[in-house]
Amino acid sequence: MDSGLENVVAAETVLSDVDGQNGRLVIRGWPVQMLAASMAYEDAAHLLWQGFFDDLPDVPALGARLGAARVEAFDLVSRIPDGLDIIRFLRTGWSLLEDDESLGSAIRLAAAGPVFTAAAVRRERGQAPIAPDAGLSHSADFLRMLTGKTPGEAEARALDAYLVTVCDHGLNASTFAARVVASTRAGLVSAAMGGISALKGPLHGGAPGPVLDMLDEIGAPENAERWINAALSRGERLMGFGHRVYRVRDPRADALKAAVARLPGTSGRIAFADHIEKAVLGRLAKKYPARTLETNVEFSTALLLEALSIPREAFTATFACGRILGWTAHAREQIAEGRLVRPRSVYTGPVPERV
Repeated sequence: MDSGLENVVAAETVLSDVDGQNGRLVIRGWPVQMLAASMAYEDAAHLLWQGFFDDLPDVPALGARLGAARVEAFDLVSRIPDGLDIIRFLRTGWSLLEDDESLGSAIRLAAAGPVFTAAAVRRERGQAPIAPDAGLSHSADFLRMLTGKTPGEAEARALDAYLVTVCDHGLNASTFAARVVASTRAGLVSAAMGGISALKGPLHGGAPGPVLDMLDEIGAPENAERWINAALSRGERLMGFGHRVYRVRDPRADALKAAVARLPGTSGRIAFADHIEKAVLGRLAKKYPARTLETNVEFSTALLLEALSIPREAFTATFACGRILGWTAHAREQIAEGRLVRPRSVYTGPVPERV
């Protein structure tokens, strides 16, 4: 028995290969660094969905359908109640979508993510939601709906890099949850509900915000060593370091670090973060010489999303806007498998006495 299922192979997939020993992530034959540097969100959607939908159009047509679906999703914003945090706002909005196993369902889920996330942020700020512009790219429209300003090409490409980088990552907790739901033939929206519910847990999707909290608390390079030592002496986990799978540096961290560096005005923040990163890695190596604790994707994610003016409380929902591509692709792959996921358990409770 393996209670965390770490050594259990539960599926065959054509979608992604996570090599934790060597620090490699391949998504449909593409190293993640190449995906992040060259693909827009629409390209990644086409890449992940190909082979699962017979009616999948080419990338330009798919982009047009995503734009039209964003406009349709905006009509649902008024039906989402007040008082929800951003991830629950997104989950509630998704639950209002038509639920089936079609390409249309996958497109609606992907398109609605930025609409609901941006609307949730603006509602929290007491601002009116901004209607989508179907003529913009997916990432550009996301930033425009969030900030009220049409972003430059560099900003839109940076968000593309993030959403593409996190679009899939093996059989993680949320993807496995989505596949389990999909195996019941409940529909893609229901599978997404399983995925986002797992993502909502702090052990899976909540680390980038605390990375920024750490940087803010340290404040200046000269404070780094003292702050790190104090945090470790209190038994605190240093966010942005260590990973369940990777035993070396997370390849996504470097892909996103390169994307941050391409944004104007980020050199000072990057230099400060680099100093903190080196200080943390050095201290962790001394404190835990038998363990390999390296930088993970959350560290660079925090810097990138901060540079794009995405608030910390929206980081998990923004992650879901990228990962929805993987959830829907995995759901379709599980549906094609045609088997209900039904593992066994070992009973450890009391045994009835013989009469």
